Amino acid sequence: MEHIISVYYVANANLLANLTPFTVIPIAYFIFKEKIPKFFFIGAIIALIGVVVLLFGKIQPSIDNLKGDLLSFLTSIFYAGFIISVYKLRDNVGSDVIMAISAFGSLAVLAIVVVFTEGFYFPHTIKALLPLLGLALIPQIFGQGLLSFCLGKINVSLSSIITLTQPAIAAVYSFIIFSEILSKMEIAGIFIVLIGVYLAKENSK
Repeated sequence: MEHIISVYYVANANLLANLTPFTVIPIAYFIFKEKIPKFFFIGAIIALIGVVVLLFGKIQPSIDNLKGDLLSFLTSIFYAGFIISVYKLRDNVGSDVIMAISAFGSLAVLAIVVVFTEGFYFPHTIKALLPLLGLALIPQIFGQGLLSFCLGKINVSLSSIITLTQPAIAAVYSFIIFSEILSKMEIAGIFIVLIGVYLAKENSK
């Protein structure tokens, strides 16, 4: 039962934290004056529908989840801020420099926060250390690093739509790595997301 509840929480957080287009696209249009074709919005809506379909069976709106859901939504706003900031910096700064500065800058801030919240914890075994190294290398260095690199090649609106593929990719990873069974609805959601992202990409040129 606890496992099922935790899956619901993860699904809620996954959906809400990936709502970056709702922040990025208005800023791109009104502040950066980017031209956004009509059919780009259609692709964006289809991709978002795909995410909802993918997570539909696991999403459980509830008053009890309100605080966590609010924090997840705030995550999407801060994530959008990261995307927008990197997008503008990429005009003059390399992605490697951006990632180095953001990593050490966030390290300083997080260190201060940790002192007043949970305190410092150090892994004492290789088994405990490996997940931390994986978290640093795969999502942070490769994931965010490649995103920063791509933001110098594509417009910011399209990049926010591409981030909607994250729940779909996570579902595929869970199938390959953890042998989790994908339902027909989840598979349909993955394909809908990919179709939406493709349409948005084709209409962002």
